Amino acid sequence: MLNKTTIEPIGVLCSPFKQKFSIPRQPRLAPAARGIIKLSDGYNSPDMVRDLETFSHLWLVFGFHENSDKGWQPLVRPPRLGGNKKTGVLATRSTFRPNGLGLSAVKFERVIIKDNMASIEVSGIDLLDGTPVYDVKPYISYCDVIDAECGFAPDAPQLKTVNFSELAVSFLNQHDVPNEFEVLIEQILAQDPRPAYKQQKTDDKVYRVELYNFDVHWQVIDDCILVTNIHPI
Repeated sequence: MLNKTTIEPIGVLCSPFKQKFSIPRQPRLAPAARGIIKLSDGYNSPDMVRDLETFSHLWLVFGFHENSDKGWQPLVRPPRLGGNKKTGVLATRSTFRPNGLGLSAVKFERVIIKDNMASIEVSGIDLLDGTPVYDVKPYISYCDVIDAECGFAPDAPQLKTVNFSELAVSFLNQHDVPNEFEVLIEQILAQDPRPAYKQQKTDDKVYRVELYNFDVHWQVIDDCILVTNIHPI
């Protein structure tokens, strides 16, 4: 029998994504999505991140912390298969996994040193605010880039056109919003974050997405995404 190993997070990710709904299903699909890995005590020495800036991308090993009490199943329904067909969990990137661990390749932005404590800013993230980070590794192109078969997900998702209502444009112009906030909204909603089974049906529901401290309202009209309004939370 294999010995069990206990691991602990080395940090926590601060992310603009405050809810699971709308998070890109893969990393780097929304380049404007930035986050900061706040390294924990014992792991936040500047020595830990020495020479990290010599790499352009990083692997993050993290935990699906909001799923930890929901268990896992050997069969899951991937969105790429319409949300109805079941396939083996190990043949997917489902968040409901035996050990609840995930892996994301993200872009390195900078190291932040404050009061002799280190944090790491990254972009292209697909992680929920508060995600525990268990390890950070440099992305090495000569061995990490592989010409691979990709099963039922061979291509990037098709993107929808995203438009902003006059009300939403007025809000963006009159309020202090994060850098690239409008771009982030476009990159996220263009992927149509609705459940897969709804994407092929007529749908007049108004959806909402929490980004940073804002509530973004949107709906699908004539197969395009319309941002109808934005409110501070």
